[in-house]
Parts: sequence; C-alpha cells; structure tokens
Amino acid sequence: MRKIIFASHHRFADGLKDTFDYIAPNVADVTAISAYVDNVPVAEAIKQALTGLDLSKDEVLVFTDLLGGSVNQAFTKYVSNPHFHVISGMNLPVVMSIILALPKDDYVDENFLRNCLEDARQQLVYVNDRFLQTELDEEDE
Repeated sequence: MRKIIFASHHRFADGLKDTFDYIAPNVADVTAISAYVDNVPVAEAIKQALTGLDLSKDEVLVFTDLLGGSVNQAFTKYVSNPHFHVISGMNLPVVMSIILALPKDDYVDENFLRNCLEDARQQLVYVNDRFLQTELDEEDE
C-alpha cells in the first residue's frame, strides 16, 4: 500500500491537494494535513493519517511546506522506516513530477525522488529574465 500526504502550516496543504486533484483527477489518493487550523496537535493528525499502515512494509510519501518547520520536524521521527520518504518545499511542480511518475507495482527508489526534485527545480524561474532574453534574441534577428 502507498500513502501520499501533503502537510503544511495552515491551509496550504488543502489548497495544493485541491489544485492537484483538479489538474490530475483520480491519479492518487492524497491526504492533506493542515496544521494549526483546529485544535488537533500535529502529532495526532499524523497518527490519524498513518492509521492502518504497516510502516515496515507500506510506503509513505510526505510532502511538507518548510524544511525544519514544525510540521516537517513532526514527520522526521518516521524516516527510519524503510519506505517512508519526507520531501520539503512542496509545490505543484514537485508533487506533479513525483506523483505522476510513481512506479505502479514497486517501491519508490530514492534516486527517482532525487531526479524528480531536480526536474522540479527547473520550474523555479525568474520569468522576467526569460522574457527579456527572448526580446533580446528577437532584436538580434
């Protein structure tokens, strides 16, 4: 079994899940944890999300908002499990790059995740520079 979790401060995880489900409907069953919205402690929300999983066998992919933030830190105690992966800095290109390319019948390879993250980094672009370069290229023609 594979579990995918988006976890963030406030409602970012809910919004990202909603957008992901809109762009890629029925691709993955994602659980969103929006911390500090209600009176449920983060650790309790995580326990609820992991209920029914055998962490020695089941695979869990967690995407969090901030490296070193309280939500991210709450998941770090689980990374010693063999198929538990925590990725910080979640955004739409990151989750799409990984989730849409997940192997169907096998565990995720760590190098697969690293490669997907590198691909997603390429989506971080200061568009003004790209636009200005296009204008300069057109002037040169």
